[in-house]
Amino acid sequence: MKNIALILTFFLCIGCKNNHRDINTSQVKTSGHEDHNDTRSEHSSANEQMHQSSVEKLIERFESPERDAYQQPEKVLEFLGDLQGQTIMDIGAGSGYFSVKLAEKGAKVIAADVDDEFQEFLQRRIEKNNLDNIETRKIPYDSPNLKKEEVDMVLIVNTYHHIENRLEYFTKVKKGTKPEGQLVIIDFFKSEIPVGPPLGHRLPIDVVVNELKKADYNSFEVNVDLLPYQYIIKAK
Repeated sequence: MKNIALILTFFLCIGCKNNHRDINTSQVKTSGHEDHNDTRSEHSSANEQMHQSSVEKLIERFESPERDAYQQPEKVLEFLGDLQGQTIMDIGAGSGYFSVKLAEKGAKVIAADVDDEFQEFLQRRIEKNNLDNIETRKIPYDSPNLKKEEVDMVLIVNTYHHIENRLEYFTKVKKGTKPEGQLVIIDFFKSEIPVGPPLGHRLPIDVVVNELKKADYNSFEVNVDLLPYQYIIKAK
């Protein structure tokens, strides 16, 4: 009965924003959902929807005080722990919002993105600020381009829902992460909130966890308290 109560509490918490708390989902059986291929068209349109704005406008939005207010990067960095000396790939790095902050905390950062213009902007930012512990890496849509056990952490912020063929993709992410390393996903709640992509483009926590289980992740920590509009999943 205790296990049943825990499962019910987990799913009730996903739908609300008033009583969130840390949950170790390695102890929770998630419910069955449609295969991610059934929602592929939705997530293709997520990419199309984002690129309706120019890269200049996107950079302005990504680096805005309004984003700082909800993203609360200092809280996120504290949550991630001691990053000194770690090698971290930031997938979907965009303008370098988190890449630069990770580097300032002493991490060696691989700022990965599929977009040439973002990569060029970030390279100029790196050179302007003399950041010698960040490298840019252009990646294709279907691969993180990681060498075997190359990184200690992969961070994906507001980008998971853009990735197609996620089973294959995150199997590659897992192989590119050191045995004691972790994947950290931050994305928007699938509920009516004032920021983020359209509701249909977002993915609920249980879908993400189920997909990652298929990609050979078996230990999960979910935080739904730290940020006002986003959940955080740590997976190993």
